[in-house]
Amino acid sequence: MDNGIEVSNWNCRIDTSGRVVIPQAIRTEKELHNGDELVVSIEDGAIVMRTYDLAMQKLQDAYSDGIPDDVSLVDELFADRHAEASREERS
Repeated sequence: MDNGIEVSNWNCRIDTSGRVVIPQAIRTEKELHNGDELVVSIEDGAIVMRTYDLAMQKLQDAYSDGIPDDVSLVDELFADRHAEASREERS
């Protein structure tokens, strides 16, 4: 079945310390280096590893869903804080 998704599989073992070695082919393809941080999650019963940057992008995308491209939440936050500070000064 060709659904446009490329799938590669490797067998790995968990050692007595709970460590898993990521195969060299994956580390090379994804440019992973000693000391890089990965985020591990469980999604639909699967163990998923993402680079920290990719995990943060996925999180940002999830929270920005439905926010129009021309809206800046940072600008709105600054405007709200400025308005609140102005109200406090008048009190």
